[in-house]
Amino acid sequence: MHENTSVASNLKQAGKSILLVHPLGYSAKSAGQDISRIANIMPPLGLASISAYLTSHGHENDIIDCYAHPDSDDLIVAYLQENHPAFIGFSCTTSSFFDGERLAGLAKSILPQIRVVFGGVHVSAMQEQVLDVYPGIDYVVVGEGEETLRELLATPEDQRRNVAGLVLRDADGKAFFTGRRKELLDLDTLPFPDYAKLAGYPEAYTLPIFNYPKAPNGSCLSSRGCPYACSYCDRSVFKRSFRYNSADYLYRHLRYLRETYDIRHLNFYDDQFTFNRQRVVDFCRKVIAEPLGMTFNCAARAEHLDFELLELMKSAGCWMISLGIETGDEELLAAHRQNPDLEMMREKIALIKKAGIRVKGLLMMGLPGETEASIRKSQKYVYSLPIDDFNLAKFTPFPGSPVYRQIKEGGKSMGTFNEDWEKMDCMQFQFIPKGIESARMEELFIDFYRSHFQRPRVMWSYVTMLWKSPDSWLRFLRNLPSFIRFTSTNKRIGTKE
Repeated sequence: MHENTSVASNLKQAGKSILLVHPLGYSAKSAGQDISRIANIMPPLGLASISAYLTSHGHENDIIDCYAHPDSDDLIVAYLQENHPAFIGFSCTTSSFFDGERLAGLAKSILPQIRVVFGGVHVSAMQEQVLDVYPGIDYVVVGEGEETLRELLATPEDQRRNVAGLVLRDADGKAFFTGRRKELLDLDTLPFPDYAKLAGYPEAYTLPIFNYPKAPNGSCLSSRGCPYACSYCDRSVFKRSFRYNSADYLYRHLRYLRETYDIRHLNFYDDQFTFNRQRVVDFCRKVIAEPLGMTFNCAARAEHLDFELLELMKSAGCWMISLGIETGDEELLAAHRQNPDLEMMREKIALIKKAGIRVKGLLMMGLPGETEASIRKSQKYVYSLPIDDFNLAKFTPFPGSPVYRQIKEGGKSMGTFNEDWEKMDCMQFQFIPKGIESARMEELFIDFYRSHFQRPRVMWSYVTMLWKSPDSWLRFLRNLPSFIRFTSTNKRIGTKE
């Protein structure tokens, strides 16, 4: 009840245009045991950006983040009854889509005339199929959301077929797509995301444990898209476009977060933070010249790093860099991404460490073509690297990724795929490569994690977090039973019951 009261207090002078909702994805009573929520609650930056954009164009709105604040159904009901918004919008992943669809039905039971809009990667990939199967959904926003949603809200219902980037129904009830927007927004023209609409920000949101030195901390997106075409990445929203904020905008954004919310550490969730080298150089020099008292993490591709840049980033406060290693089997890697050079990866990790920056390796298990031998090879490679942390995801073929189409078209020749959207969260094996049993995949996954954490060097690295990230240790100890259950069973604890 306290959580809902806190969220309700955030909805002051509620608007009448649209309520934006970030679904939880499963039953609220399970949220307290969901290891992924315990380890990391990321703010819905896309919704916060859309909210700020709509406000700047005169459309009043509010956000209810059910992921950060589970058991928000009553709050949504009360909001709808009191404010009667014309629209309700949902931003969903694949695994949270059904929860969003459930909440859409709840909204229409209260306000039958309300218009339901869905956006995000999942519906951008599925497009017309969403409206064909789910009659309670009125519109799907495909791709970037700000301008399409603004136009939708400002356009009379009988003229909405002229709004680009929209899936809607014609007079006969048949779903059709109006086509992608021809012009994309200049990201430097956007207002900063409306963090104030996120109840409890920043304390309600947490970065991954042991991935930051100080609290309060936050997240930021300074670019959109990725120019690469890896088989496992969903490209349904931005395709292969790549845009980014200038160094000046980026500095002003960080200064705003420091001055307004006292953010001490920021995680850039960009796919390719260092793709434009000069932007990073200019940003780092600005931070060095006018310090903000903040540190930051980012993700990068190894080929876009060099020692001169790394030294500059370290001086500007870079605390950790995440690298997409994916697998330690170079032949398997070559089938799924460009530049599959594991020796180059090793050399760049050495440079990052030489610059005094922590390294986190991002891996996945279960790609098409994976074998027990390739998993063992990957273990051997990863354990030979001087990385400080790693995340091993269970490969999931998401709609919108090239490999999803390949698996659907290839059938059982590539493996078995149980397309259960609610379980497609990278915490469960929904795809099992040909030649491996499901139970054996689970055994190998658990062994990969256990073996990593049992190594003396890794154990000592986490001990040093006592003084490098004391807040992480406090969170870890508070949730120790959940972490023990996770490492013993390695199943997502909070899935829908």
